[in-house]
Amino acid sequence: MANKPSIPKGTRDFGPLEMAKRNYILNTIREAYECFGFQQIETPAQESLQTLMGKYGEEGDKLLFKILNSGDFLSKTSDEELDERNALHLASKFCEKGLRYDLTVPFARYVVMHRDELQLPFKRYQVQPVWRADRPQKGRYREFYQFDGDVVGSDSLLNEVELMQIEDMVFCKLGVRVQIKINNRKILSGIAEVIGAAEKIVDITVAIDKLDKIGIDNVNKELKEDGLTDEQIAKLQPIILLEGNNEEKLDTIAKVLADSETGLKGVDETRFILNTLKQLDMTNEMQLDLTLARGLNYYTGAIFEVKALDTPMGSISGGGRYDNLTGIFGMPGLSGVGISFGVDRIYDVLDALQLYPQNSLRTSQLLFINFGQQETDYCLPIVAKARKAGIRTELFPDASKMKKQMAYANAKQIPFVALAGSGEMAQGKVTLKNMQTGEQEMLTPDELIARIK
Repeated sequence: MANKPSIPKGTRDFGPLEMAKRNYILNTIREAYECFGFQQIETPAQESLQTLMGKYGEEGDKLLFKILNSGDFLSKTSDEELDERNALHLASKFCEKGLRYDLTVPFARYVVMHRDELQLPFKRYQVQPVWRADRPQKGRYREFYQFDGDVVGSDSLLNEVELMQIEDMVFCKLGVRVQIKINNRKILSGIAEVIGAAEKIVDITVAIDKLDKIGIDNVNKELKEDGLTDEQIAKLQPIILLEGNNEEKLDTIAKVLADSETGLKGVDETRFILNTLKQLDMTNEMQLDLTLARGLNYYTGAIFEVKALDTPMGSISGGGRYDNLTGIFGMPGLSGVGISFGVDRIYDVLDALQLYPQNSLRTSQLLFINFGQQETDYCLPIVAKARKAGIRTELFPDASKMKKQMAYANAKQIPFVALAGSGEMAQGKVTLKNMQTGEQEMLTPDELIARIK
């Protein structure tokens, strides 16, 4: 007996229902980006290893899927090299290409290669799969989609404002209540500068984040265990015990960072973003959160993270400002800001909260029952007319038993079924059955179309 086919670990098939749900999410995000003037690009699934290697750190390099050169990839490798079994060295001999690890590095490569064609600022969105040779587990896959949006070639904070409006618009349309958290890398740098512990900034944010769970005394104890002095911990108290609305928090932070030019710049940038958004009728709450410390080695200004309020899912979107996207390819000084939507997590949130509208699933709206050749010949022009009117319509292909055809309609959640036998044909009509209520009525083709639309 032949073995059952399977797919590689960490990958998934998506059936019709899953694809309908995913497309609902993707189309909602796409429409929001385009509403703000973003344009779509795509980059190849495979990139030169020269492009990918060294951009994600040592661990990232290990997670790159590498593609064997075609032909005899062993021909240029000596027996001594094979005997050494140096995996990284052999990979460099056997492989010239790899699958993209994220959308950011390919985007940087794209900007550098096409810089003479781009109108700056360049507003791009991109939705494509990426691959990582990670250990598969719940919620973590080796192949998954990212949906990124970036603005490059502009230092204006209005770009951050627009990206937050996009976040707000997307989650409003999806019906998900979220909290959008904001911080600034310059504020974190300023805190580290003021207390003289630049290398401890991650430990500090991790400890502050536990305040609600373990209390101020235990937070201070943890900071001491992390190597901070009593004097440094004392300077941190106003930050740890930060209270009030966003404006009051920023005032407190500004006092603590009075001697840090970098820190005060971060306060001013954050204040501008929050004050501007106040004027724009945002639906979801913006919250200043000093424990937000994503991508400290990458982001240089504002940092964002979005969390769903009605289900425990962690971050479902995030991003921030970076100053040197293209520097890795020899084109320094191009600033940008971007966000990324976690499509798979958003899918799970909408599933958990049952937020998919019925019409988003794009199932057929109307099924014509097949009673035989004569009835089919009668129904086909009506089927064509319904489709021209924009109604998603099927004619069952076989003259099967009625029970089977009705079961097909139920399984596909088709809301209306049309039947045409000798009685209907004699009157130039069809019987339309509402599958939810069971009600039936005899209608002309035009009346049927009007009823469904």
